[in-house]
Amino acid sequence: MVREPHSSPRPASDASAQLGEVAYLTVTAVNNTGAFLRWGPAKDVLLPYSEQRFRPDPGKRVLVMLYSDDQGRPVATMRLDRFLTDDAWALDSGDQVDVVVADRTDLGMKVVVNHRYWGLIYQDDISQPLRRGQSLKGYVKQRREDGRVDISLLPPGAARLDVVGDQVLKALRESGGYLALGDKSNAHDIKARLGVSKSAYKQAIGRLYKQQLITLEPNAIRLVPGALSE
Repeated sequence: MVREPHSSPRPASDASAQLGEVAYLTVTAVNNTGAFLRWGPAKDVLLPYSEQRFRPDPGKRVLVMLYSDDQGRPVATMRLDRFLTDDAWALDSGDQVDVVVADRTDLGMKVVVNHRYWGLIYQDDISQPLRRGQSLKGYVKQRREDGRVDISLLPPGAARLDVVGDQVLKALRESGGYLALGDKSNAHDIKARLGVSKSAYKQAIGRLYKQQLITLEPNAIRLVPGALSE
């Protein structure tokens, strides 16, 4: 009889995993049955050899789907394509979704959307550092004719500009009220400093200017003295 490894205290990221979800779990032990992964319930969950894409070592983390086998026992699998589809028929542009970061591609970052679909965050839409297994909120940028979805980390419409505007104001405060990024600045410099596209930046600073919070220069912006005082 195979003895399951003794369970150790669960970190928050492992404790939040549920059946029917994709999670990034820590390997606690490996034996002749497979690998055991740390998760919320009392016992570690089994990742059988047949459900592995490669042989993970103890202490490493793996991206898996948690599901119930034919006997109702919780099991993990690395073979996510058995449970996820490219056809996100239930989603529409603007929908807020749960995102789990999967793999980097030539186009950007492949992600799991609502634990049901594959999605893609294009490189130009990556507005913050992303790591494999990270869970965060995102928004459907568009659903294409083939059903595939492009994901943005920024909300649509005016709310998106408000988020970017908040990032700009934060950067201004941190740099003493002056930011060497303006309407004529290089798109790469804007992306590197703030993680947003030049188009989103220009729209956001335009709104801040109309709100009389900043002044504009060709290659810089300045915070209006006292504009944000309470």
